[in-house]
Amino acid sequence: MTGRYSFGLALPVLAVLAIAVAGQLLPGLLVPALAQSAPPAAAPPLTECDVPDRHTEIDFPLPQVTKAIAAKKLSVLVLGAGSSQLPGAGGAKNAYPARLQKALAEKLPGVEVTVATDVKPTRTAVEMLKSLRQSLTDAKPSLMVWQTATVDAMQSVDGDQFGQALAKGIKIARSVGADVIFMNPQYSPRTESMIALATYVEILRWVALQHEVPVFDRFNLMKSWADLGTFDLYSATKKLDMAERVHDCLGRLLADLVLESSKVHSPETGNGNEPGK
Repeated sequence: MTGRYSFGLALPVLAVLAIAVAGQLLPGLLVPALAQSAPPAAAPPLTECDVPDRHTEIDFPLPQVTKAIAAKKLSVLVLGAGSSQLPGAGGAKNAYPARLQKALAEKLPGVEVTVATDVKPTRTAVEMLKSLRQSLTDAKPSLMVWQTATVDAMQSVDGDQFGQALAKGIKIARSVGADVIFMNPQYSPRTESMIALATYVEILRWVALQHEVPVFDRFNLMKSWADLGTFDLYSATKKLDMAERVHDCLGRLLADLVLESSKVHSPETGNGNEPGK
């Protein structure tokens, strides 16, 4: 298990002290050393989506995704409930599944990327299992992104039953050649005290660790956005444009997790590692 993101703040005061100490201890070497050293590369600016010190995602390899990218054809199935959708005529193209497809296509030039969805409101994990094998047969994905736990929490589904359903879903997906990524519930400060989401977030995390499944930690990501004021998730009347921005960030950051877990890096990162190397 590895933490994927860890952004730190520069500490110029410590740098100045280090130079001063070096000047006292090694005065003859200080100037040549400074003259020869190249200036440090500037860190890329944080975007609206980024969260400093975010290191909570569980990151395991995605071997089927790696093979699919090498074959220049990556198919993804998003299995989810209502929070994987957006309302309105343009909802489908602005929801995170479509933004995931766009982000992956941009980061994987020359690879055919398709993202299909099996998204229906008010389904528990157990209910999603009923049509899972058929959805996988139809989509033939290399990766299944499973967004779940919200409805289970709302209905107070037995924790053991929830965990067993997750484990069974992983087994079904892998039996047909698909990797799995879990996406946990979205965070809402207005319902935090009414729904025991944290319990189901932890069950999902534990099952993921047992079965080596990467987790896209949407819950804590959105909580950080709320704490930092990046997005106003407290508003009783959420604006559609803000929801679209949230989904755009989810799609882009989810694409980053897919690429990192498949050991593929986009050209702009400067890392040209090939899948599996």
